[in-house]
Amino acid sequence: MNKDPLSCVEVDPGGQKATAAVIWLHGIGADGYDFEPIVPQLRLADTAAVRFVFPHAPKREITLHGGIPSRAWFDILSDKWPRTPQSINIDDIDESTEQVNILIQREIERSIPSRRIILAGFSQGGVIALHAGLRYTSPLAGIMALSTYLPTLNSLAEERSEANLQIPIFMAHGTVDPMVPISSAFETKDGLENLSYPVEWHEYHMVHSVCVDEIEDIRSWLLNLL
Repeated sequence: MNKDPLSCVEVDPGGQKATAAVIWLHGIGADGYDFEPIVPQLRLADTAAVRFVFPHAPKREITLHGGIPSRAWFDILSDKWPRTPQSINIDDIDESTEQVNILIQREIERSIPSRRIILAGFSQGGVIALHAGLRYTSPLAGIMALSTYLPTLNSLAEERSEANLQIPIFMAHGTVDPMVPISSAFETKDGLENLSYPVEWHEYHMVHSVCVDEIEDIRSWLLNLL
């Protein structure tokens, strides 16, 4: 695997030196520009000096889509729910986790302590944010998991990091999401809470997307952390 950081869209705090970072992973078929417009909507500039990092996932052939290449964090082998390690490419998950670790290390080298770094992700990106963040060996500030699930939940107890046993987790999901059933998100939430992770859960009447009320809740959560 290439050890260089992925190409990213970055939004720095205007006129300030960043003291915190949010690494935000997009969903399948999107790219790093997908969530860039959300930064001004969060209205953090007057309160927290946050650098937002939106990496572009590599292009992969997606089995579920007939092998058509798409930007994705991992291949999906089956359309069945709930998703299990057998229905996704675990090697891709591990590769994407390593790529996230490289991005975290780059922020640390740019003088952002790991305790001031948040991993965020939507859909597939949320899978990687959860998988990577809960296994990261230094303490992180938090994990934001939007419209997502954790197919590797069953192995988490054995693989999780002691450094992030109490990491704050923000989970949000649409009640009418046709892409990722809310039942899979509930299963992830319950599994994390059974392992004593502090999960802040939100649900909204929306499909596989982000809504205005959710953005406000994300803003409040980020301000509480930072």
